[in-house]
Amino acid sequence: MPNIKDIARAAGVSPASVSRVINNGPKVGRETRERIKQVMRDMGYSPNANAQAINDQNNTSIGIVLADLVDPFFSAMAHGIEQVATLKNVQIFMNSGAFERETELRAIETLLEHRYKAMVIHSSALEDNVLIGFARKVPGLVLINRYIDEIAERCVWLDDAMGGQLMADYICSQGHSAIAIIDAPNNLSNSTNRLSGALTFLKQRQLSPPIQLIEHAEATYEGGRVAVQNLLASGIPFSAILAHNDAMAIGAISMLDAQGINVPDDVSVIGFDDLMLARCIKPKLTTINNPIEEMAIKATELALANSQQHTGNQPRMAAFKPELVIRQSVKGLR
Repeated sequence: MPNIKDIARAAGVSPASVSRVINNGPKVGRETRERIKQVMRDMGYSPNANAQAINDQNNTSIGIVLADLVDPFFSAMAHGIEQVATLKNVQIFMNSGAFERETELRAIETLLEHRYKAMVIHSSALEDNVLIGFARKVPGLVLINRYIDEIAERCVWLDDAMGGQLMADYICSQGHSAIAIIDAPNNLSNSTNRLSGALTFLKQRQLSPPIQLIEHAEATYEGGRVAVQNLLASGIPFSAILAHNDAMAIGAISMLDAQGINVPDDVSVIGFDDLMLARCIKPKLTTINNPIEEMAIKATELALANSQQHTGNQPRMAAFKPELVIRQSVKGLR
């Protein structure tokens, strides 16, 4: 097992510089800090938590990495985490991954440097093997909204493929056959699974949409507006839209309205997540319920239990099931 001197020698710095990086101290330049962290990763170095004074503090703390701290989806997730933390008198340290690989990596490494024993991580950009490596170092690390088979017991996730199937099934049951899909970037695992679930169902009914009616855009309100602009520009008619999430669905409705296209009379729209906004817009949004807060509560309980190495009534991995919520944004065709 390498020690601080080994890391310093390999990185070409002093042991004091390595110590400052481990303890998140000052007086180390950004490039040097990143070089030392890379050497630590390459050599599989994990500082001895028992030698760190901060370790005692973090027995009653939990580290959180969410992709966004403002988006309503992640606000709901944070609220679920907070409920458990308050009940168990645990402090929260929260950071953002911003849907970017390097930002997610730095956020998790910061938690490692500060010796957090319990972590709830939402990662959409890091590779499976990287997250598996972190999980092996930290027994209390739990992934939320993502499934990796090798660490299934550390995962709390939604069956997104089933959600995609539910969307496609319902829109077909309402007589729609000209169906467009607006999806998030295909590097997001839940996006891939939702799209796959919907396309598999449609293919079985010989209703696969042409490539021009599948749009990828940012998973935001503005992304939904842009996606619908592109769909309309394709010139291919469609009577329904399956959206990756509620934000994109609401953006789609906004752009359709701006073009004089009525929802649901002219085009039906289905969202995904069932955020509060889905119940507030006009027409109220038909969507897929994603039990975000429940997932966050389960993930936090699992992380805290694993961090204390409880072996009794320890909560296990959890796969949550989506449910269709029918409101007013879908109209059946005669």
